[in-house]
Amino acid sequence: MEYELDDDPARIQPDVVWEWLSTEAYWGRERSRADVDTQITAAWRVVGAYRADTGEQVGFARAVSDGVNIAYLADVFVIDGHRGNDLGKRMLQLMVEDGPGRDFRWVLFTADAHGLYRQFGFDTPDVTAMVRPAR
Repeated sequence: MEYELDDDPARIQPDVVWEWLSTEAYWGRERSRADVDTQITAAWRVVGAYRADTGEQVGFARAVSDGVNIAYLADVFVIDGHRGNDLGKRMLQLMVEDGPGRDFRWVLFTADAHGLYRQFGFDTPDVTAMVRPAR
């Protein structure tokens, strides 16, 4: 199967993103549909992966940033059935390495896929990093 990757926000299919995040994600399930729609709209960048034959969205990643030196990567997923085609890797390449933030400091929170993220320079933070957990 052939896939296309794109960073055009107009091409994102919010129903697909909402469906996956509200049923499959282990993170952020407390968000409402309106919250997810707002996050998509307000994102600094979004990247989608799409079936070339149908245009169906099968992957997603979003980032928030100050546009100058730091970005936060969030909500990265590939729909089951389309995994194993390097789509996660290709989305990160487009988002992190090939985008306007390639020289930024990037941050993310994840419980899995550490091997994938390490390929793009993510690692355990040093002692200068602190996090205030959500309440």
